[in-house]
Amino acid sequence: MKKIFALLVLAGIANAAAAADIAGNATAAKAKVEMCIGCHGIPGYKATFPEVFQVPMIGGQSAKYIENALKAYQKGDRKHPTMKGIAASLSDQDIADVAAYYSQQAKPN
Repeated sequence: MKKIFALLVLAGIANAAAAADIAGNATAAKAKVEMCIGCHGIPGYKATFPEVFQVPMIGGQSAKYIENALKAYQKGDRKHPTMKGIAASLSDQDIADVAAYYSQQAKPN
């Protein structure tokens, strides 16, 4: 039992260390944000699926906020089905890159 616990602890430490090694690269994100621009790049845009939803402009938002939001969509903690599908397709590196890209953009007026 102690060996199993020790292995679980080591696995958790390894996962945390791997996650800590991921650094966002805004330049690498340029090819990854094409799917975002269609909604999040249009001021005042409203999506109509599954209901009318005001799409937020995410330029200038903090990288940590964007990372947390995308991970919450992956887990199902945030419920928008389109965003859940998009977030599910992203790796941790993709998320870090997209977050870095949008955090360096100017906030919309």
